Amino acid sequence: MSLKSEETKNIKVALVIEVIGTPKEHLTDTLEKLIKNIDEEKGASVRSKDIKEPILMEGQKEFYTSFAEVEVEVENILYLAILLFKYMPAHVEIIEPELIALTNVGWNDILNELTRRLHGYDEVARILQFQNAQMQKKLKELTGGEEAENKENEKSGNKNENSDEKTAGKKGSKEKIKIKKAKPGKKKK
Repeated sequence: MSLKSEETKNIKVALVIEVIGTPKEHLTDTLEKLIKNIDEEKGASVRSKDIKEPILMEGQKEFYTSFAEVEVEVENILYLAILLFKYMPAHVEIIEPELIALTNVGWNDILNELTRRLHGYDEVARILQFQNAQMQKKLKELTGGEEAENKENEKSGNKNENSDEKTAGKKGSKEKIKIKKAKPGKKKK
């Protein structure tokens, strides 16, 4: 008898899947499709579902929210981990069994799946950071750096209270002059 066969099988879990969007009818259809996809996942089987009626989000005029309570049975804990990463439920509750046995091979499977997915997310984040930096650079080139510089100054509060910057000379000139403003209540001699 192998150690792998001693791991807990047939784990029942309750998942809460939440969606936000518009139109209202689209949310119920989306939840139906998500539940169907979960049921088609390897090692997972949907046992029951309860889709709640979409409601208007608080403080919103167009966006609705809805959720579904889904009871799923998974063959082992690895399939549960995969469902969590793929469908990102708002809540997870293991219904049974109360105690889950897991071998080091089972842990290795879960941790390797976790690592693989985290590397994938990290790769996407790095690509987006690189693309953002390229777009910022291009924007600076297209605007002559003025707009980006002005926004940066606004963010950091680097504006001198007693002076205004004005563009001098021809249109498009980058030469700037500072004009001193007189403080109220003081006269210049």
